[in-house]
Amino acid sequence: MSRSRRSLVLAAAAAVLALSGMPAQAADIPPPDTVVTSPNVTHVLNVPKPAPIAATINTDLAFQGDYAYVGNYGGFSIYDISNPRKATPVSSVVCPGGQMDVSVYGDLLFTAVDSSRNNDSCSSTAQSASIKESWEGVRIFDISDKTNPRYIKSVETNCGSHTLTLVPGKGRDRLRNVYIYVSSYLPADNFPDCAPPHDKISIIKVPLRNPAAAAVASTPVVFPDGGNETQPGLLLPTTGCHDITTYAEKDIAAGACMGDGVLFDISDRLNPKVTARTTDPNFAFWHSATFSNDARKVVFTDELGGGGAATCNEATGPNRGADAIYEIVKGQLVFKSYFKISRYQADSENCVAHNGSLIPVKGRDIMVQAWYMGGVSIWDFTDASQPREIGYFDRGPRADGSGGGIWSAYYYNGYIYGADFHQGLDVIKINDPLTDSARFVRTDRLNTQTQESYRGRGHGHG
Repeated sequence: MSRSRRSLVLAAAAAVLALSGMPAQAADIPPPDTVVTSPNVTHVLNVPKPAPIAATINTDLAFQGDYAYVGNYGGFSIYDISNPRKATPVSSVVCPGGQMDVSVYGDLLFTAVDSSRNNDSCSSTAQSASIKESWEGVRIFDISDKTNPRYIKSVETNCGSHTLTLVPGKGRDRLRNVYIYVSSYLPADNFPDCAPPHDKISIIKVPLRNPAAAAVASTPVVFPDGGNETQPGLLLPTTGCHDITTYAEKDIAAGACMGDGVLFDISDRLNPKVTARTTDPNFAFWHSATFSNDARKVVFTDELGGGGAATCNEATGPNRGADAIYEIVKGQLVFKSYFKISRYQADSENCVAHNGSLIPVKGRDIMVQAWYMGGVSIWDFTDASQPREIGYFDRGPRADGSGGGIWSAYYYNGYIYGADFHQGLDVIKINDPLTDSARFVRTDRLNTQTQESYRGRGHGHG
């Protein structure tokens, strides 16, 4: 992507500030709709949203083989990324129902619907959850034909499915079943299928040979005595979880549960057990979690302002709307530090810690992360007490003054992919001695909330 000399100068200046840890000033905010990057990051490509879902915003991402799956409030799209520099849309499915988190497994695509509908079809319309017949939950598609995905099954869940996490079966069960951990919240007394207390998750069992038989198999209660409901500054009291990340091969999971951070033992897939729990006075909304590759650390994100506020500014400060890094010591969560981008954003830019994934560098803990209109940050938390940003991609404020930004940013087989609300799919590349060895690590599938260990040649340097 060509950029003006002014943009390049801005990028270099901002990079020096960001990488040195110095706070950026308002004068360093890029011009509207202008892309800037650190010197070690390249914006490879932007692919606009396909016409069928261009009017609704992009959300989460999943990957399998040579394809990327991009969720969207209006449905989802499949992209051919066999050549990331020429990524192209293959198909789009119009099937509205926010927020359409996606996970992929074999020929199955699972999508989350946390938007009460008048029925489970792709032609459904919004309808209040106060009506008993309303539907929300998980939709399952057959994606064996990438040009023509086929809707095969819906599963209704209490309070819908704000996010979902795919969990493979254990041992021989891995060949027979896959499980979906459904996170949802916001119960109300007048919602027949979502009444308080809602301190639980729903677990869907999906028989791989007969996915049409998928059904809710368990609804374990995470907080039998209630969650964190009274802490000052909470966006919402704990009522279930917002998102769960599993590390199935280690039989553990981390739950970002609104007012609580939680560790689970998931050795019994249908009966996860809470093993540790913590709160943080600086956290307004525990949003998502990422384990280090060795599972000795976990990063939790705080979605201060619900993702709609300008929180990457001097007024908010470095410890709110940030990541919190914990070490796992004797099974308990031990707080070490916060990480937040130091590149201040304009007051019109909604910016907060959001979805990201590890970059598979042996011997180091490096993460790529979306920050909505704060763009994409690449940061190193190998030293849990002193995390630091090593690269970034950013767009200036939207010229029309509206919000947006990158919802999810994940590393997959050599490239970073960002799902931007409005701009579509961004393909980004980092070239840095700290991350270069990651190119030797290849995977056939990436559902970021379903972590798998990586092994590869070489080590990060520095």
